[in-house]
Amino acid sequence: MLNKSISTTLFLIIILFTAGCFGNSGKTTKDMTDFSDEKTFKDAHEKPENIKPNLSGQMVTYATQDGKEGSAYMAKSVPDSDKYLFVIHEWWGLNDHIKQEAERYAKELGDVNVLALDIYDGNVADNPDDASRYMKAVSEERAEAIVKGALAMAGENAKIGTIGWCFGGGWSLKSTLLAGKQAKACVIYYGMPINDAKQIASLNTDVLGIWAEKDQWITPEVAKKFGGVMKATGKKFISHSFDADHAFANPSSPRYEEEAATKANTIVLEYLKERL
Repeated sequence: MLNKSISTTLFLIIILFTAGCFGNSGKTTKDMTDFSDEKTFKDAHEKPENIKPNLSGQMVTYATQDGKEGSAYMAKSVPDSDKYLFVIHEWWGLNDHIKQEAERYAKELGDVNVLALDIYDGNVADNPDDASRYMKAVSEERAEAIVKGALAMAGENAKIGTIGWCFGGGWSLKSTLLAGKQAKACVIYYGMPINDAKQIASLNTDVLGIWAEKDQWITPEVAKKFGGVMKATGKKFISHSFDADHAFANPSSPRYEEEAATKANTIVLEYLKERL
């Protein structure tokens, strides 16, 4: 009979071998950009409602390691705080809806600086074709530089939480990995997770996943496999699924499901308050 150590090793090997196989046809998927040209994915992202929120925060810029500048929308805590929540936008970009969400989290969390990062470097889409183009054009190196620049601006003593939806859901997890020991919380809303066991083993926080059972891309199977990797690497994974479709938590989308979104938001806020 195999002892516990050998059994765990075999399980990790199986996870490493199968982790990349996702999607409706078993394709290997690294992140949401693999879906950018799919017509069905574009059709599932109808033009967002035009909103005019009453915003009290401001856009800020900061240096990035690639010699450029990054930008973000900041809702700053009063009084001063070393706690930060990085908000990562959907495939539309850093639009007014995401800025409004940043304001809402700042109000709900109280003593937390909320920083909505602009991974698209100023590009904002209001139609699926432009959104697809912007998401597909994202450079991993540039996006990492934007996140690292935000971490540097927050400071080495900052406590970091992250949250994102769709495209931003995957980058929420990536940002948490980049935050290293500063990471205190990570929320993924129906985003493609990383399934490389070596990377996940370096996580310094647990992960809260919010999933849509009717999602054709970030399917229940995707969530289950990510949970398997988390378990195999000794990481805590908190998972909640809702009888809803992709983008159900976005009030500017016709796919918005108020009841599911409200329940998910309650879970997320409780999680973030406990850790930040």
